[in-house]
Parts: sequence; structure tokens; C-alpha cells
Amino acid sequence: MDVSFEFEHYQVRLIKSSDAVTIANYFMRNRHHLAPWEPKRSHAFFTPEGWKQRLLRLVELHKHNLAFYFVVVDKNEHKIIGTVSYSNITRFPFHAGHVGYSLDSEYQGKGIMRRAVNVTVDWMFKAQNLHRIMAAYIPRNEKSAKVLAALGFVKEGEAKKYLYINGAWEDHILTSKINDDWKPE
Repeated sequence: MDVSFEFEHYQVRLIKSSDAVTIANYFMRNRHHLAPWEPKRSHAFFTPEGWKQRLLRLVELHKHNLAFYFVVVDKNEHKIIGTVSYSNITRFPFHAGHVGYSLDSEYQGKGIMRRAVNVTVDWMFKAQNLHRIMAAYIPRNEKSAKVLAALGFVKEGEAKKYLYINGAWEDHILTSKINDDWKPE
């Protein structure tokens, strides 16, 4: 499956099995930057060998339309600078999934993540015919709150001790965006 979007000198595309080294490098570079927002990761998560195994599973999930893992690439620097992932995709009768994302510390504040999430949400609505995309964020993550609000995600509630993040249960704000153009297949 080949899905790709471009803006400025950035490309947003589905991860490929050949991306093990560059995705491991991304997470290694941003290990401390992302730690407050993510689960504690095993050593393998930061190695090309660990990613080779993970990519085998992700590529299978892509083939079966069960999950989609996009990377954001700086084409000038030839490196991965972010991720946008869609998981827990459920079809009839829910037609929904969850989105999560991360961005390199050096690329913050440039609108890159807003644009990357926007083009992938649009693709999920049109190509995958999802009706609802859900996103959750830790209340103190103001950057994530701004990205979601700018894209029309609406707050639906708060969940206490929702996800086990960086070694602790964290409360989350629950949001979603609805596909107003959804039609049954």
C-alpha cells in the first residue's frame, strides 16, 4: 500500500519495512523529549533490530486495514521527524479509530503536526470511510490540545487514570472528530 502526501519540503507517508534504521534514529533522538507523553519503552523500541520486527507487524496491519502508521519525513534532511498513527480501527457498526502522533523536538511550533494530522484524518475519512476519529491527550499537553482544536476535534470528556504513561496512570482529555460526509458502503 502506497499512501503519501506532501507539503513544503515534508512528506507524510505510510511507514515501510525499509524504515527500521530511520525510525529507530527518530525515537533515539527524541527519547527524552517524548518520554512524558508515551509509555515506557523497551530497549528494542530504540533499535533498528527491534523496529524490523515491529515493522513486519505494522505492514501486515496496513494490508488488512486494521491500523495505519504514518511517518513525517523532512525531505531536505532525509530523516523521519514525526509519526501519525491510527489504531484500534473498528468497522461496522462503529466505523472509528484512534489517532496518536509525535514530533521531533527540533520541529515544534511550525504547524507541521497540524498539517500531517489533517491530511491523514482526511484520508482516513475518505479512503477508509471512518465516521469517527478519537484522540486523547494529557491535560498539561497544551501543544497537543492546540493541534486537535485547530483541526476541529471536540472535547467529549475526561478520563481518570486513562493510560499508563511513563510509569504512571495519567488522566486524559477525550476528543473526537466526526466525518460529516460519511456514507454506508
